[in-house]
Formats: sequence, structure tokens, C-alpha cells
Amino acid sequence: MPIGQPPRTLREAGRKLLWIVIWLVFLSSPVNDLLSGHHTTAATAAGWTGLAVFVGTYLTLVFRTMGRPFPGPLVASLVAGLGVLAVVLSLALGPHWLGLFVYVSVACGATFPLRTAYWTIALTTAVMTAIALADGEQDLWTLVLLVLLIGFAMTGVRQLVRTTVELRRARAQVAQLAANEERLRLARDLHDLLGHSLSLITLKSELAGRMLPDHPDKAARQVADIEQVSRQALVDVREAVTGYRRPRLAAELAGAQVALAAADVTADLPAEPDLTGVPEESESALAWALREAVTNVVRHSGARRCTIGLLTRQTLDGRVLELSVEDDGRGGPGKGAGNGLTGLAERLEKAGGTLEAGGTRRGFRLVARVPVDSGADVGSGA
Repeated sequence: MPIGQPPRTLREAGRKLLWIVIWLVFLSSPVNDLLSGHHTTAATAAGWTGLAVFVGTYLTLVFRTMGRPFPGPLVASLVAGLGVLAVVLSLALGPHWLGLFVYVSVACGATFPLRTAYWTIALTTAVMTAIALADGEQDLWTLVLLVLLIGFAMTGVRQLVRTTVELRRARAQVAQLAANEERLRLARDLHDLLGHSLSLITLKSELAGRMLPDHPDKAARQVADIEQVSRQALVDVREAVTGYRRPRLAAELAGAQVALAAADVTADLPAEPDLTGVPEESESALAWALREAVTNVVRHSGARRCTIGLLTRQTLDGRVLELSVEDDGRGGPGKGAGNGLTGLAERLEKAGGTLEAGGTRRGFRLVARVPVDSGADVGSGA
């Protein structure tokens, strides 16, 4: 459930509303008071009406605060209305209704700015204390602590929500800046690779054009040089693009965490891996394996939990880096994922690694291994 964001679907709206409704447990005392029959018919009807208005106002106020808050003046009016209802109902119907001040305190802590929330929570507690003393309430200090603690706890929850939203925005900005930096780096590299080659091609083309009528042999040599330079430039560009397209294991781990979180899958991921001695081809193959495995978990498994492990093992053929992805889903990818696993096995085999994938008692498990030392030959013995 996205924190600090308005619900995007009816299901998310239902979850948020359920989270608020759970805390209506403190209304048991007023409800029991109305059902006890101690009041007249008119007083009971007025009590039910006042309680319905109070609960409706409270739910509307807190629900909107969790997504799209009301304007400040309207929020102040609604909280003041809750306070007035709590005072009137407590004075008119007795000390059983003092629990309403808990919700007034929650509304103050959840909707007002911090400075305003602090003194309004204290004011709510003071008003409740005065009413309780006037009614001779015996369990006063429990109510006082409850109103104070819950009110100030809501201010802490608001700070936590605000921090979460700011972190989410900061992460998006960092990702955008990283993408921009990558584009700039690619532009610089392409400029460095092609700038000299294209300038040389242009110069030699001009020379060949001037030599062509009178010195065809020299012009042909210039054309041959142009062909050689252009071929080398093409090779350089392909190498540069291949380097940019090669996935990195650390980046794939970060992407896996985001993808699993977006799919509501609880993820258990390892720390940033130490790739000392791991060839780029092996790291790339393992990164592809992680991407394919996470894709299968998100799209096909219906899992609620996914555990990703990454460790170095010593085998008879040398050290290997082992990646394991295990989920508690339905037991494997769907029909459309067979080609993906087949291609992944072929990619790992080219890097000297192996792939194991199959169902377990608790779901599905994929294990990919690649050699750590560039001279090692993992083969099937790994």
C-alpha cells in the first residue's frame, strides 16, 4: 500500500479505510452506553445521531489526509467540529463518551502542522480532563495518557510518512540524474570515438575528390584509407555500445528490489556483491540470469516472498559465483518463459557457467553459476 499517496484503485482505498476503521475500537464505550437503556428515547436518538456525525467526520478527515488533504481552513473547521461534538456528547451523556477525545487528539496529530498539533493535543487533553473532573471520573490518568500518547504518536507517524515520501522523490531524482549522466557519458564517448574518425574521413574524401581527375591512383589510396578508417570507427562504436548494453549485477539487484516491491513481493536480497576476479562476460551472464528469474517471479509465480542469494563457492573446477533465486509461488514460470530459460542456459554455457531451475516443495528455485577466475572452466562439474 503506497504510503503518503492517494489510493489508485478500489482495493487500495479499501485497505486504507480498513486501517482507519480498526482504530474505532475506542467507541465501544459510547456504543455500550447507548445500548444500555440508561437514557431517554430522545437522548438515545440524539446520541446515535451525534456519534454518526462524529465518526463520519473523523473518517472523512483522516482518509483524505492519507491521500489528498483538504485545504487548511476546512481541516481546522472539521477538527473544531469534532472537538465541539466530543464536548457536547460527553457533557450531555456522561463520562462513557470521554473516549471521543482520543479521536480528536488523533485528528489534531494527523492533520495539523507540528507546532499547531502540539498545542491542540495538549488543549484537547486539558478539556477532557476538565470534563472528567466535573463528572467525577475515577480512571482519569489512563485517559489523559491515552489521549496524549496517541496524539503525539500520530505526529511521529506523519513525520515517518513525510520522510518516506521525500525518500521516494529523492530516489526518483537520483535515478533521473543517473540516466542523464549516462546519456552525457555516452555522448562524450561517441564524440571521442567518432570525432577524429569522421574528421579524417571528411579530409580524405576532399583529397580524393581533388585527386580523382588527374591522379586516380592517389585517389584510390585515399578511398582505401577512408574504408579502413570507417571500418575501425564501426568496430569502436560496436564495442562502446556493447559495453553500455552489458548488464551489471549490482544494477540488476537494485532493479530486482524495485520490481519485487512494485509487485508486492517481500524481497530478501544480498548486500552489494564483491566481483573481484569475475570476468565481465560472467558477470553479464549472471545479471541476465537475475533479470530473467525476477521477471518470472513477478509475471508468472504469484509469489509473496522471494529470496535472492549470492555467494562464492569452491568447486573441483575452481571458484564459482553462485546466484540463487527462490520464491514461494506456484512452482515455476508459465509456458511463455520456457524460451527465456533456454536462452539463459545457452548464455551461461558460453560464459562457462551452468543453470539449474525447477520446482521445490515451497515454490520455484533457479540457480546460476559462473566462474570467478577468468582462466577457470566451470563446465558441468560445477
